[in-house]
Amino acid sequence: MNQPNNKLTVLGWAAIASIVACAVLGLLVLPADALQGEVQRLLYVHVPMAWAMMLAFFVVFLMSILYLVQRDLKWDLLAVSAAELGVLGAVLTLVLGSLWARPTWGIWWTWDPRITTTALLVPIYTGYLVVRSMTEDPDQRARWAAVIGLIGFVQVPIVYLSVFWWRSLHQAPSSPRSMASAFGLVMLLGFAAYTIAFTYLWLRRYRLAATELELELSGPEGEE
Repeated sequence: MNQPNNKLTVLGWAAIASIVACAVLGLLVLPADALQGEVQRLLYVHVPMAWAMMLAFFVVFLMSILYLVQRDLKWDLLAVSAAELGVLGAVLTLVLGSLWARPTWGIWWTWDPRITTTALLVPIYTGYLVVRSMTEDPDQRARWAAVIGLIGFVQVPIVYLSVFWWRSLHQAPSSPRSMASAFGLVMLLGFAAYTIAFTYLWLRRYRLAATELELELSGPEGEE
């Protein structure tokens, strides 16, 4: 047990170090954007957070498939752990986006295609979590959740493609040339940092979920 704990601890410190490095570079080292000014610095958090959100829901999708194929509750626990982080990431993405939009667009909120499709992820995956509370049977709970995890993921590529399909205030993804700039390199560091942070929190939450399931299955005898 110590070796996995040690690896998880190292992963946690790596997440902290990479996020701090990204914050220092984005907030203190790089100059303010010539057009957007200081508010552009929010993008060093907003965009990687959106990436982590999509990654979380992709993990839910994959774990749901694995559960339906193998019927192993381990995959269900990994799915729900990612779903919780995904919902949190979606809310934070919308909040950070609003903070950036107010000085940039002059409004806190608009029914922009990308904003709207992102907002829809919150009720979809909140529903995923709510459905799980509707039965005490772990297998039935896992089946219901897996189906929603598969269907709900359809919304994720719609979020990404929304700027191509509809007229949007959001710009299209950055080109490889722009990603080679200082802005792009720090953004890539942010992607890596938030991926590491997601992985750490996901595995931590999974360990807690596994303990909760063990206590649930043990029944009253396990509580004594």
